[in-house]
Amino acid sequence: MSINIKQRFYFKIFSSLSLIAAVNFVYAQTSVDPLDAPTWETVHKTMLFNEEVVFDERVKVVVPDVAEDPMNVPVSVRVGDIGEIEEIRVFADLNPIQKILNFYPGKIEPFIAFRFKVQQSTPVRAAARTKDGVWHVGGHWLDATGGGCTAPSVSSGLANWEDTLGDVKSRLWSRKDQPDRLRFRIMHPMDTGLASGIPAFYIELLELKDSNGDLLAHIESYQPVSENPFFSLDLESNRYQGLTLTGHDNNGNQINKVLQ
Repeated sequence: MSINIKQRFYFKIFSSLSLIAAVNFVYAQTSVDPLDAPTWETVHKTMLFNEEVVFDERVKVVVPDVAEDPMNVPVSVRVGDIGEIEEIRVFADLNPIQKILNFYPGKIEPFIAFRFKVQQSTPVRAAARTKDGVWHVGGHWLDATGGGCTAPSVSSGLANWEDTLGDVKSRLWSRKDQPDRLRFRIMHPMDTGLASGIPAFYIELLELKDSNGDLLAHIESYQPVSENPFFSLDLESNRYQGLTLTGHDNNGNQINKVLQ
């Protein structure tokens, strides 16, 4: 059977598209660390207990290339369509305290943004666990001059910092063709315990619930989260009325605020 010029042209186009799709698939999911960090094997063991991992570009970690302020580095994590997400862990390979935050998105979008402290240049990673037990990992190299984790908080030097401890302010934005954006700030020193003479003092747990008491999000934060932390979450606010934020720090101080 002969193939005419037009058929050959379409065959070449199809073959090229197939090759591109195959390359993209390999790039989307691989067992090789795309950041090529020498710390990965150790971090895999300490942060994810050597459980099954794939590096997946659908787990997007956005941080600046360079940390202008090592005590307030913005980071956002968004997980694409990889199935139902049970947990998201955020950590930094080379921080003296690697754990930054664990996020259980519950009924809302698998997205979270906040700020954290960094001690030196490091990979910043997020690992999203799907229902099959597989961790999907994304990350980005962050260049930093350092010192964020060992510097004392500003609050620790103020005489009246206890007056505002645990205060919460929030705002909800409606966004066209996107989930609404909820942002809240909690007044807290978030001391790492690595500054001389200042013990670790940080928010451990936050839970967002609706008026029915249904859990929408569960956040476990650690010492590297920045002082007076901001958190941003995405949700369809018309589905969840009477949002309430509760939680506590490692000294037992309670957080309880009606956000909406």
